[in-house]
Amino acid sequence: MQASLEYKFAKWAKESIMHVSLISVSISCIFPLLWAFSSSLKTQDTIFKDYSIIPASFHWENYLFAWTKAGFAVYFFNTAFYTMTIVLGIVIISSMAAFAFSRLQFYSKNVMYLLLLSTMMIPVPASFVPLYVLVNKLGWINTRAGYIFPQINAGLALAIFLLKTFFDKTPPELEDSARIDGCGKFGVYLHVAMPLAKPAIAVVIIFNTLTIWNEFFWANLVLNDDKLMPLQRGLMEFYGPHFTNYPLLMAAIVITIVPVVAIYLMMQKHIIKGIAAGAIKG
Repeated sequence: MQASLEYKFAKWAKESIMHVSLISVSISCIFPLLWAFSSSLKTQDTIFKDYSIIPASFHWENYLFAWTKAGFAVYFFNTAFYTMTIVLGIVIISSMAAFAFSRLQFYSKNVMYLLLLSTMMIPVPASFVPLYVLVNKLGWINTRAGYIFPQINAGLALAIFLLKTFFDKTPPELEDSARIDGCGKFGVYLHVAMPLAKPAIAVVIIFNTLTIWNEFFWANLVLNDDKLMPLQRGLMEFYGPHFTNYPLLMAAIVITIVPVVAIYLMMQKHIIKGIAAGAIKG
């Protein structure tokens, strides 16, 4: 009886510590977002005086000023276009390459796959110089192509690794059944592998969406025209050498955060399925 009580107490204590830890981490992640939203509804005079989460008065016009003053409509469109184009390119190319590495037999397949994975060990800033030289020789400086294609290339290695791991666990019987029904290799990829890989594709989409949506350094390196700049460039409009408009800056930050949070919430179920199915851990 005593042993049973000790076991229940130990289990309760372990679960309590785990839940307290998770709640603490959640609060530490959510609090900055709440603080940014609260600050976006204050004025420049009250932001450093009113430290409450709920402001005394709500200045919703800050969002309108942030959207119009910094030209956020152009930056927002650019980022949405870049994100959709790059993520679509990564999903199409990486899924076809991953299926080939997983299901097809060709010369030096393993060597090519290992070389591909080895590129993930190269720090991203280390590739800026050769990429810039290549983009410059192609005449893509200050063009959308000069921003999009290097970004697609940067996301391929991890995406291929995740999708290949998922395709390796797909039962071969499904592929055999599709071949009996008359599907070729591309038909198996399109009608069998891709529908089953939706959880893994969701992981690829959310990872790359977060990366591209927050990207700034490569855009600042190859793009000179403000009409081509992504959303993160718009945040710099609120910084100055002598004055920073913090309420408008916080409103702009909230504008940049909301779409990513919405995408994550919509795809959360698929992401959890992808992780549980072994899309990350092979």
